[in-house]
Amino acid sequence: MPQIFSRRFNTISKVSILGSAGILLLLWFVAEVLYNSPYATAADTVHLQPVPFSHEHHAGRPDVGGLGIDCRYCHTSVEDSSFAGVPPTKTCMNCHSQIWVGSEMLEPVRESYRTGRSIEWNRVHDLPQFAYFDHSIHIHKGVGCVTCHGQVDEMPLMSQAASLQMSWCLGCHRQPEDYVRPRAEVFNMHWRPVEGQATLGRQLVEKNHVQSLTSCSTCHR
Repeated sequence: MPQIFSRRFNTISKVSILGSAGILLLLWFVAEVLYNSPYATAADTVHLQPVPFSHEHHAGRPDVGGLGIDCRYCHTSVEDSSFAGVPPTKTCMNCHSQIWVGSEMLEPVRESYRTGRSIEWNRVHDLPQFAYFDHSIHIHKGVGCVTCHGQVDEMPLMSQAASLQMSWCLGCHRQPEDYVRPRAEVFNMHWRPVEGQATLGRQLVEKNHVQSLTSCSTCHR
Protein backbone atom coordinates (compact mmCIF):
# COMPACT_ATOMS: atom_id res chain seq x y z
CA MET A 1 0.00 0.00 0.00
CA PRO A 2 1.52 3.37 -0.95
CA GLN A 3 2.33 5.85 1.82
CA ILE A 4 -0.43 8.46 2.17
CA PHE A 5 1.52 11.11 4.11
CA SER A 6 5.08 12.14 3.44
CA ARG A 7 7.76 11.91 6.11
CA ARG A 8 7.67 15.69 6.47
CA PHE A 9 4.22 15.35 8.03
CA ASN A 10 5.81 13.86 11.19
CA THR A 11 7.89 16.98 11.64
CA ILE A 12 4.92 19.24 10.95
CA SER A 13 2.83 17.33 13.53
CA LYS A 14 5.50 17.64 16.22
CA VAL A 15 5.98 21.35 15.54
CA SER A 16 2.20 21.90 15.62
CA ILE A 17 1.81 20.07 18.94
CA LEU A 18 4.77 21.82 20.58
CA GLY A 19 3.70 25.16 19.12
CA SER A 20 0.16 24.76 20.47
CA ALA A 21 1.51 23.87 23.90
CA GLY A 22 3.82 26.89 23.78
CA ILE A 23 0.96 29.22 22.83
CA LEU A 24 -1.18 27.88 25.67
CA LEU A 25 1.66 28.42 28.15
CA LEU A 26 2.19 31.93 26.83
CA LEU A 27 -1.52 32.72 27.16
CA TRP A 28 -1.50 31.35 30.72
CA PHE A 29 1.53 33.50 31.56
CA VAL A 30 -0.07 36.63 30.09
CA ALA A 31 -3.32 35.93 31.98
CA GLU A 32 -1.39 35.44 35.24
CA VAL A 33 0.52 38.70 34.79
CA LEU A 34 -2.67 40.57 33.91
CA TYR A 35 -4.58 39.06 36.84
CA ASN A 36 -1.92 40.26 39.29
CA SER A 37 -1.35 43.62 37.64
CA PRO A 38 -2.61 46.95 39.03
CA TYR A 39 -4.95 47.06 36.03
CA ALA A 40 -6.91 44.12 37.48
CA THR A 41 -6.39 44.71 41.21
CA ALA A 42 -6.80 48.52 41.12
CA ALA A 43 -3.67 48.86 43.28
CA ASP A 44 -2.12 52.34 43.12
CA THR A 45 -5.27 53.68 41.44
CA VAL A 46 -6.38 57.02 42.83
CA HIS A 47 -10.13 57.25 43.40
CA LEU A 48 -11.61 60.69 42.86
CA GLN A 49 -13.68 61.91 45.80
CA PRO A 50 -16.48 64.50 46.13
CA VAL A 51 -14.03 66.54 48.21
CA PRO A 52 -10.26 66.22 47.72
CA PHE A 53 -8.87 64.90 51.00
CA SER A 54 -5.15 64.66 51.66
CA HIS A 55 -4.09 62.08 54.20
CA GLU A 56 -0.56 63.42 53.76
CA HIS A 57 -1.68 66.82 55.07
CA HIS A 58 -3.95 65.59 57.86
CA ALA A 59 -2.06 62.49 59.10
CA GLY A 60 1.47 63.36 58.00
CA ARG A 61 4.23 63.98 60.48
CA PRO A 62 4.37 67.55 61.83
CA ASP A 63 8.13 67.72 61.19
CA VAL A 64 7.47 67.48 57.45
CA GLY A 65 4.46 69.79 57.34
CA GLY A 66 1.64 67.43 58.33
CA LEU A 67 -0.85 67.83 61.15
CA GLY A 68 -0.14 64.45 62.74
CA ILE A 69 -3.80 63.60 63.36
CA ASP A 70 -4.20 60.07 64.73
CA CYS A 71 -6.08 57.61 62.48
CA ARG A 72 -8.62 56.97 65.23
CA TYR A 73 -9.78 60.58 65.31
CA CYS A 74 -11.61 60.02 62.02
CA HIS A 75 -11.88 56.23 61.91
CA THR A 76 -13.43 55.95 65.33
CA SER A 77 -14.69 52.36 65.22
CA VAL A 78 -11.55 50.72 63.89
CA GLU A 79 -10.58 49.20 67.26
CA ASP A 80 -14.02 47.85 68.13
CA SER A 81 -15.73 47.01 64.85
CA SER A 82 -15.16 45.06 61.68
CA PHE A 83 -15.54 48.36 59.80
CA ALA A 84 -13.03 51.19 60.28
CA GLY A 85 -15.78 53.77 59.95
CA VAL A 86 -16.17 56.73 57.61
CA PRO A 87 -16.01 59.98 59.58
CA PRO A 88 -19.29 61.91 59.75
CA THR A 89 -19.32 65.46 58.46
CA LYS A 90 -19.36 66.73 62.04
CA THR A 91 -15.84 65.35 62.50
CA CYS A 92 -14.65 67.47 59.56
CA MET A 93 -16.47 70.52 60.88
CA ASN A 94 -14.81 70.25 64.30
CA CYS A 95 -11.89 71.95 62.62
CA HIS A 96 -13.36 73.46 59.48
CA SER A 97 -15.93 75.52 61.31
CA GLN A 98 -12.88 77.48 62.48
CA ILE A 99 -10.40 77.22 59.60
CA TRP A 100 -10.85 77.41 55.83
CA VAL A 101 -14.43 78.48 56.51
CA GLY A 102 -14.78 80.22 53.15
CA SER A 103 -13.01 77.63 51.01
CA GLU A 104 -14.93 76.82 47.83
CA MET A 105 -13.39 73.36 47.82
CA LEU A 106 -15.01 72.60 51.19
CA GLU A 107 -18.49 73.80 50.24
CA PRO A 108 -19.78 70.19 49.87
CA VAL A 109 -18.70 69.59 53.47
CA ARG A 110 -20.54 72.67 54.74
CA GLU A 111 -23.62 71.77 52.68
CA SER A 112 -23.60 68.26 54.14
CA TYR A 113 -23.40 69.72 57.63
CA ARG A 114 -26.27 72.15 56.95
CA THR A 115 -28.60 69.60 55.33
CA GLY A 116 -27.68 66.48 57.28
CA ARG A 117 -27.06 64.55 54.04
CA SER A 118 -23.92 62.44 54.16
CA ILE A 119 -21.15 62.96 51.65
CA GLU A 120 -21.00 60.00 49.27
CA TRP A 121 -17.33 59.07 49.49
CA ASN A 122 -15.96 56.58 47.00
CA ARG A 123 -14.62 53.53 48.80
CA VAL A 124 -10.95 52.81 48.08
CA HIS A 125 -10.43 49.45 49.81
CA ASP A 126 -13.48 47.53 48.68
CA LEU A 127 -13.39 43.82 49.44
CA PRO A 128 -15.91 41.54 47.72
CA GLN A 129 -18.92 40.56 49.80
CA PHE A 130 -17.82 36.92 49.97
CA ALA A 131 -14.66 37.91 51.88
CA TYR A 132 -15.05 38.61 55.61
CA PHE A 133 -12.60 41.04 57.21
CA ASP A 134 -12.61 42.40 60.75
CA HIS A 135 -10.46 45.45 61.50
CA SER A 136 -10.67 45.08 65.27
CA ILE A 137 -9.26 41.54 65.29
CA HIS A 138 -6.25 42.49 63.20
CA ILE A 139 -5.52 45.59 65.29
CA HIS A 140 -5.71 43.72 68.59
CA LYS A 141 -3.35 41.08 67.20
CA GLY A 142 -0.82 43.78 66.30
CA VAL A 143 -1.24 44.33 62.56
CA GLY A 144 -0.31 47.92 61.74
CA CYS A 145 -2.39 50.17 59.51
CA VAL A 146 0.53 50.57 57.12
CA THR A 147 0.75 46.80 56.58
CA CYS A 148 -2.49 46.77 54.61
CA HIS A 149 -3.09 50.39 53.67
CA GLY A 150 0.44 51.44 52.83
CA GLN A 151 2.12 54.70 53.79
CA VAL A 152 -1.16 56.59 54.06
CA ASP A 153 0.45 59.60 55.71
CA GLU A 154 2.39 60.20 52.48
CA MET A 155 -0.63 60.01 50.14
CA PRO A 156 -1.98 63.36 48.92
CA LEU A 157 -4.86 61.39 47.39
CA MET A 158 -5.83 57.99 48.74
CA SER A 159 -5.08 54.89 46.71
CA GLN A 160 -5.13 51.15 47.34
CA ALA A 161 -1.57 50.11 48.24
CA ALA A 162 -1.91 46.31 48.05
CA SER A 163 -3.62 43.92 45.65
CA LEU A 164 -6.11 42.66 48.30
CA GLN A 165 -6.04 39.29 46.54
CA MET A 166 -6.40 36.09 48.52
CA SER A 167 -2.76 35.16 47.95
CA TRP A 168 -1.72 38.48 49.47
CA CYS A 169 -3.87 37.87 52.57
CA LEU A 170 -2.58 34.31 52.93
CA GLY A 171 1.01 35.54 52.93
CA CYS A 172 0.35 37.19 56.29
CA HIS A 173 -1.93 34.46 57.63
CA ARG A 174 0.68 31.77 56.96
CA GLN A 175 3.54 33.69 58.59
CA PRO A 176 2.05 36.31 60.92
CA GLU A 177 5.37 36.67 62.75
CA ASP A 178 6.70 38.57 59.73
CA TYR A 179 4.07 41.30 60.06
CA VAL A 180 2.87 41.78 63.65
CA ARG A 181 4.09 44.63 65.82
CA PRO A 182 3.50 45.78 69.44
CA ARG A 183 -0.10 46.91 69.92
CA ALA A 184 1.09 50.34 71.02
CA GLU A 185 2.68 50.82 67.59
CA VAL A 186 -0.26 49.74 65.41
CA PHE A 187 -1.11 53.33 64.46
CA ASN A 188 2.51 54.45 64.13
CA MET A 189 3.06 54.78 60.39
CA HIS A 190 6.87 54.87 60.70
CA TRP A 191 7.56 52.22 63.33
CA ARG A 192 10.45 49.86 62.66
CA PRO A 193 11.56 46.96 64.90
CA VAL A 194 14.83 47.68 66.68
CA GLU A 195 15.87 44.09 67.37
CA GLY A 196 14.73 42.60 64.08
CA GLN A 197 11.27 41.47 62.97
CA ALA A 198 11.96 37.72 63.17
CA THR A 199 12.73 37.65 66.89
CA LEU A 200 10.12 40.20 67.89
CA GLY A 201 7.47 38.62 65.66
CA ARG A 202 7.79 35.21 67.27
CA GLN A 203 7.51 36.77 70.72
CA LEU A 204 4.41 38.76 69.80
CA VAL A 205 2.73 35.78 68.13
CA GLU A 206 3.07 33.84 71.38
CA LYS A 207 2.20 36.77 73.64
CA ASN A 208 -0.93 37.84 71.73
CA HIS A 209 -2.03 34.32 70.82
CA VAL A 210 -1.82 34.98 67.10
CA GLN A 211 -2.90 31.97 65.08
CA SER A 212 -1.94 31.00 61.56
CA LEU A 213 -5.48 30.73 60.19
CA THR A 214 -5.65 29.54 56.59
CA SER A 215 -8.88 27.52 56.44
CA CYS A 216 -11.51 28.69 53.95
CA SER A 217 -14.07 29.39 56.68
CA THR A 218 -11.80 32.01 58.28
CA CYS A 219 -12.62 34.56 55.60
CA HIS A 220 -15.45 32.96 53.61
CA ARG A 221 -18.45 32.60 55.91
